[in-house]
Amino acid sequence: MVNKLFLIMLIIGLPLSVVGTLLHWPTVLMFIIYCLTIITLAGYMGRATESLAIVMGPRIGGLLNATFGNAVELIISIFSLKAGLIGIVLASLTGSIIGNLLLVGGLSFLIGGIKYKRQPFNVHDARNNAALLIFAVVVAFVIPEVFSSNMTAQETMNLSVAVSIILIILYLATLFFKLFTHRGVYPSSHEEESTTHEEEPEWGKGKAIIILALATLAVAYVSENLVHTFSEVGETFGWTELFIGVIIVAIVGNAAEHASAVLMALKNKMDVAVEIAVGSTLQVAMFVAPVLVLVSLLFETSMPLVFTWPELISMVTAVFLTIMISIDGESNWFEGLALLAAYLIMGVGFYLL
Repeated sequence: MVNKLFLIMLIIGLPLSVVGTLLHWPTVLMFIIYCLTIITLAGYMGRATESLAIVMGPRIGGLLNATFGNAVELIISIFSLKAGLIGIVLASLTGSIIGNLLLVGGLSFLIGGIKYKRQPFNVHDARNNAALLIFAVVVAFVIPEVFSSNMTAQETMNLSVAVSIILIILYLATLFFKLFTHRGVYPSSHEEESTTHEEEPEWGKGKAIIILALATLAVAYVSENLVHTFSEVGETFGWTELFIGVIIVAIVGNAAEHASAVLMALKNKMDVAVEIAVGSTLQVAMFVAPVLVLVSLLFETSMPLVFTWPELISMVTAVFLTIMISIDGESNWFEGLALLAAYLIMGVGFYLL
C-alpha cells in the first residue's frame, strides 16, 4: 500500500516539478511539490539501500543507507552554497545531526519499543560511536567557534579547512576500522546478523544500484530548484533561515533514513536502525560538513565551520543524551519518547528564535 502510494506520488510529483519550474508556478506551491518529490525519491533510495543491506549485511547496509540518505542533503547544501545561503547550510547540518539522533533515533526506539519490550543492539559499536560523537561534535565543532573569537575571518577559514581535513581523514580511518581491521571482532549480542541472509531483497543488486543512481540524479535536479524557493517561502511563512535549515531542509534531506530506520526497528533489527541514526550523524559531522567547507572554497562566499551557540548547544545536548540512552546496548519505547521530547523542545526554540 505504502509502495503504491510512493509510486503514484513519484509519477505525479516529478513531472509537476519539471512543468512547474518551466511555467514559473507560484513559489510556495512549487516548494511543497519539490519537498514531496524529494521525500518520494528518498523513499526509493531507502528501499534500494535496504535491498543492498540484505545482500551485504547490516553494517555495510546501514552505511549505504546513511551515505545515500546524506547524498540528498549534500546535493541540496552544495546548491545552497552556490546561492550564497551559508546560514541555511550550517543550520541544515545542525538539523541533520539533532534530527538523526533525536528524531530518527527517537522514532526507532519508540515504535520498535511499542512492539518489543526491549531491543538489544551491539554494545561495542555503541561505545565506539559514543567516543566518535564526542570528538566529531563536541571537539571539532566547538573548537573553531571558541578560537574564532580571537581570529580574523581568513584565520578562521584556515582553521576550518584544517579541522575539515582532519575530520575526513579520521572518518576514512573509522570506515577502515569498522569494515576491515575489526570487522566481526565485536559480534552483536542479537542474532540479527545470522538471519539477515535468509531474507529476500525486494530488488536485485543490479536493479537496486540503477534505481539509486537514477533517484540521485532526479534529487539533484529537484534540489537545485528547491533552493531558489527558500527566501520567498521564508518571507511568506515568517520562517528564519535558521528554522528552514534546522527543521525543513534537514527533515526533507533525511527522509530516506527516517523511513528506513523505523522500518528496521519494527523488524527488530536494531543494529541496522542504530547504524543508520548514529552512523549517519557521524557521516554528517565527519564527512559531509568538512566536504562542504572545502567545496565552499570554489564559490564566491566560503563557509567556515563556525556555528551559532544555539546550534552548538543543541548538537552537544543531543549527543550526550543519545550516549546516555544507548551506551547500555539496548532500547525501549520510553527512551525513544525522551529523545523525541528533546527534539520537539529544540524545534520550538529554533522556530521562536
